[in-house]
Amino acid sequence: MITGIGVDVVHVKRMARWHSIPGILERYFHPQELSAVLGKGGGIDLSLAARFAAKEAFGKALGTGLAGIVLKDIMVINRFNGRPEVRLFGTALKALEKSGARRVHISLTHERDNAIAMVVLEDP
Repeated sequence: MITGIGVDVVHVKRMARWHSIPGILERYFHPQELSAVLGKGGGIDLSLAARFAAKEAFGKALGTGLAGIVLKDIMVINRFNGRPEVRLFGTALKALEKSGARRVHISLTHERDNAIAMVVLEDP
């Protein structure tokens, strides 16, 4: 059963601006998430924007927003085949457990100026 759906859009230029603010990327992104994105070469801002949109969409799917959730406790990675996957830690994992959902499904897309994420929470 679907317990929540969230969608968010992030303007890619927002991520480009963040590069000039010391420590902000480390504040919002899990270290493993940052390492994967920064290590892939081009499209860094697109990838970061999509991942940030996923974090916001997760809060919307919960129905509670992100209050009390440390954003780097939400990690978006790509599986070996490129499929995005969400891994939750600490505050984000507790919020998911409290919601009653057990699975998180995610879809990401981006083009030029915008990145969009959709998150579906499920209680199988």
